[in-house]
Amino acid sequence: MTEPTVDFGPQTRLVAWLAEQVTEEQLGAATPCPDYAVRNLLGHVVGLTVAFRDAARKDFGPTTDTDPGSSMPDVEPDWRGGLPKLLDELAEAWRDPRAWEGMTRAGSVDLPGAVAGAVAMDELVVHGWDLARATGQEYAPDTSSLEAAHSLLAQAAEDPTGGGGLFGPVVPIPPDAPLLDRVIGLSGRDPGWRPA
Repeated sequence: MTEPTVDFGPQTRLVAWLAEQVTEEQLGAATPCPDYAVRNLLGHVVGLTVAFRDAARKDFGPTTDTDPGSSMPDVEPDWRGGLPKLLDELAEAWRDPRAWEGMTRAGSVDLPGAVAGAVAMDELVVHGWDLARATGQEYAPDTSSLEAAHSLLAQAAEDPTGGGGLFGPVVPIPPDAPLLDRVIGLSGRDPGWRPA
């Protein structure tokens, strides 16, 4: 068995901390995701956390078989208590070397375990930035998490069949810009985005 590619712990703890700082008044605020207010973004983070936890465990069912775009996500009343626990479970699930092996499923898509792990980390890094930027918080992911997200997004941007990016057209960023800015640009977002 291979060793886990990256430890999710630092990034899941960071996302949990960012979410903890969100005020009730901020739940309706705009985010860099055009169709999502903060509450929808947090609902999406809850859903992807469960889906990729179960993908790591290869525990297939509604959580792994549902297209994330099939409905508008929103937070449940108990999201503040539930999200940190779910993020801990996600990190723990991806510490098992078996999570990175063979095939799995997330968002109704079958994909290799190693690819699912990379996508899960990218989702946490990019949506962590979305949440921090929307709520005026500082954001400094660990280098390993950033590098994992950058690797996935850079490969997708170079794929001639991918349309220029995994989540939308790439925003050009200077090659000497900070790694976080390059990740955000590759995700189709403007690193300079600020709430209106």
